[in-house]
Amino acid sequence: MTTVRPLIGVSTYLEAEVRWGRWELEAALLPAGYPRLVQQAGALAAMLPPDAPEHAAATVARLDGLVIAGGPDVEPIRYGAEPDPRTGPPARARDAWELALIDAASAAGVPLLGICRGMQLLNVALGGTLVQHIDGHADTPGVFGHHPVKPVPGTRYADIAPEETLVPTFHHQAVDRLGEGLAPSAHAPDGTVEAVELTGAHWALGVQWHPEMGADLRVMRALVSAAARP
Repeated sequence: MTTVRPLIGVSTYLEAEVRWGRWELEAALLPAGYPRLVQQAGALAAMLPPDAPEHAAATVARLDGLVIAGGPDVEPIRYGAEPDPRTGPPARARDAWELALIDAASAAGVPLLGICRGMQLLNVALGGTLVQHIDGHADTPGVFGHHPVKPVPGTRYADIAPEETLVPTFHHQAVDRLGEGLAPSAHAPDGTVEAVELTGAHWALGVQWHPEMGADLRVMRALVSAAARP
């Protein structure tokens, strides 16, 4: 008997100029760590490049689970703030698409994992705000650091990883005011919220670190397990 693997959609970048071989073209792309992590956790991976927001519900309807990947800063207007000089340029098409995907997943009850930017966007989608710059979580450009995260007892994340865990990290923004229905489920040593989760029945978890850059499969396996449930 063949086991049917859940289909997990992963949102992607959309970059104006990407070079490979002799080509330099606009490209929808995703670091290979994301699909590899999905595959290693026992699921099939599908890339979801930015599309018209009105297509989000039909897209999510074909998925068993959804990952909102890391990437550029969320445009501050999305949470009612003026841009800080250290906030990066907006990715408006991606913001609109991923917010629509989050809304569609929430409406359909499709399990959702937000990674780095994806966690921040989940918070914004639910009415939360962001700190536009923090120090100490992205020290060297292009190089992932590591720090421990401590789970909050009694949370979904604590069930997944009950002990303090060293995680790969690279971010300069963080959750400020939590969105409606979200609870913190892990913290960094400096108190930064490192994971959030919905407190209701819908399986939705956000992690500020980058599990696709490490060997710990537990978070992705938890998503795949939730996606495999009838």
